[in-house]
Amino acid sequence: MDSKVVQELIEQYAPEAAAIGIRAASALAMILLGYWAAKFISGITRKAMEKRSIDATLTNFIVKLVFCIIFALAAIPALAHAGIQTASVIAALGAAGLAVGLALQGSLANFAAGVLLIAFRPCRVGDWVDAGGCSGTVESVSLFSTILLTGDYKRIVIPNSQVMSDAITNYSVMPRRRIDLVVGISYDADMRVAKEILKKLVEADERILKDPAPTIAVSELGDSSVNLVCRPWVATSDYWPTRWKLTEDIKNEFDAAGVGIPYPQMDVHFHKQA
Repeated sequence: MDSKVVQELIEQYAPEAAAIGIRAASALAMILLGYWAAKFISGITRKAMEKRSIDATLTNFIVKLVFCIIFALAAIPALAHAGIQTASVIAALGAAGLAVGLALQGSLANFAAGVLLIAFRPCRVGDWVDAGGCSGTVESVSLFSTILLTGDYKRIVIPNSQVMSDAITNYSVMPRRRIDLVVGISYDADMRVAKEILKKLVEADERILKDPAPTIAVSELGDSSVNLVCRPWVATSDYWPTRWKLTEDIKNEFDAAGVGIPYPQMDVHFHKQA
């Protein structure tokens, strides 16, 4: 090829090639800067979440999400600066995201609920709870499901969306609990004797707290019994042993004192027809 022709081609395309090279170099610099910024900010995010003792699973997810968002915010303008049409790419990614979201809406609901459970921690591992229509000790809380162990050692896996859609009752989170006992005595029994027995049993058990003071009172005049309430406070860990022991002692002491505990009865009357 003639050198004159080559020189003309160079003179014709050199400015455009130089402009493309400059745009490519600046786009690469923007991508590298965005990558560095994403690493830096995600690192700060990780340290902040670890300082607050946030669950490691949630921490890793949030850190990766922060990195991807910041890097994408830097990469898309960089590609556009380099002359690459990004509108169609963004539209395609949006359509793909919508399709995936519709296909995985149940899993995404569980995931969103899992993030809330881990972030706000209405229950922790080892707590006894009522959640998602089930009762048990929390074995684990992951991003998609919560696992409970029942009292008879059955393992229940509950989707997080089911846990968050209903009330969560945590029996372990507070340091003390109140025992609510309703004791029915017959109408011909001496209420003062029954109340003295309850008071004596409550005062004799060292596990029952003095503050708040226990409540012993007549709560209702029922159809077939006078109902007394006995409401002592105990440490949460002592709730069930104290309740069971107190119930047994009440029955034994009432029997010994002759305080009758009525049970449902039905009187049947026969009328002789003439």
